[in-house]
Amino acid sequence: MSLHSTGTESRSSGKRGDVIFKGVAYGCGIVILVVLAAVTLFLLFRAWPLIGGDQSENAKTVESFTGGLAHNFWQYVGPLVFGTVLVAALALIIAFFVSVGIALFISQYAPKRLATVLNYIVDLLAAIPSVVYGLWGGIVLVPAIHPFWDWVARYLGWIPIFAGPAANPSRTVATVSVVLAVMILPIITSMSRDIFVQTPRLQQEAALALGATKWEMIKLAVLPFGRSGVISASMLGLGRALGETMAVLMILSPGLKYSFKLLQASQSQTIAANIAAQYPEANSLGVSTLIGTGLVLFLITFLVNFLARKITRKVGE
Repeated sequence: MSLHSTGTESRSSGKRGDVIFKGVAYGCGIVILVVLAAVTLFLLFRAWPLIGGDQSENAKTVESFTGGLAHNFWQYVGPLVFGTVLVAALALIIAFFVSVGIALFISQYAPKRLATVLNYIVDLLAAIPSVVYGLWGGIVLVPAIHPFWDWVARYLGWIPIFAGPAANPSRTVATVSVVLAVMILPIITSMSRDIFVQTPRLQQEAALALGATKWEMIKLAVLPFGRSGVISASMLGLGRALGETMAVLMILSPGLKYSFKLLQASQSQTIAANIAAQYPEANSLGVSTLIGTGLVLFLITFLVNFLARKITRKVGE
C-alpha cells in the first residue's frame, strides 16, 4: 500500500509540474505578444501627429530637417529605407560566406584544441559593444582601408557601384558595410557552428563509407542538414545590421540619396543612425517624424523575420 501510494503521489506531483510549466510557458508567450503590441501602439501613437496632423506643417518640419531636400515624410523616409537596406544587405553578403567557412572549419576540420580556442574567440566577438566597433572603424579602419578602396575605384571604377573617386577619409557605405559584417559575423558563425556540430554522425560516416571525400561529405550531409539553421542565423544577423546605430553614426558620412555609389561619401544614411543624430535637436513634430521613421524600421524588421520564418519552414520541409 505504501509503494502504491508513493507511486500515485509521484504521478500527481509530475502532472502538477507539467501544469505549472505549461502555464509559465503560456505566460511567457503572452508577455512577448503584449510587449510587441505595446511597442507597436507606442510607435503609432507617437507618430500620429505626423500621420494624421496638419500636412502642411508636417511638410515644413520635414523640409527643415532635410534642408529642403525632401518636402514630405515619404520623400524623407524613402532614401533612409534605401540606405538601411543597402548597408545591411552588403554587410550580410560580406559576412555570410566567411561565417559559414569559419563554422565549417571549426566543426569539421580544426583540431579539438584549436576549435575550442576559436569558439571562445567567436563568442567574445559577439559580446563586444557596437560603440567599440564604431571606434575601431572610425579611428583604425577608415584611414587604413582608403588605399584599398582607391585601388578598387581605379581598376574597377567601370562598374557603377565602384565609380570613383574614392572618398578620403573613407566614411562611405562600403566601409560601414565592412564594419557591420565584422559585427554580425560572430552571430552567424556561432549559430551555424552549433547546427553543423549536430549533424548525425551516421550520415557523415555513411557518406565517407561510400567513398566521398571530406568536402563531398560536407556537401552531401552537413550543409543540407544545417541549411535551415544557417538561413535563420543569417536573418538574425541581418536584423542586427538593420537596427545598428552607433557604429553607423560614428563612421558614415550621411546623405539623402538613392545611390549605389559605395565608395563616395554623403550618399546614404540609415534610419537608426538618423534618429540618433537628429533626435537631440528635434521639436515635438520632429520627434514624431523620427518616430515615424522608427515605425517604418520596425515594420521592415518584422517583415524580414516573418519572411525568414517562412523560408526556414519551407527549407525544413
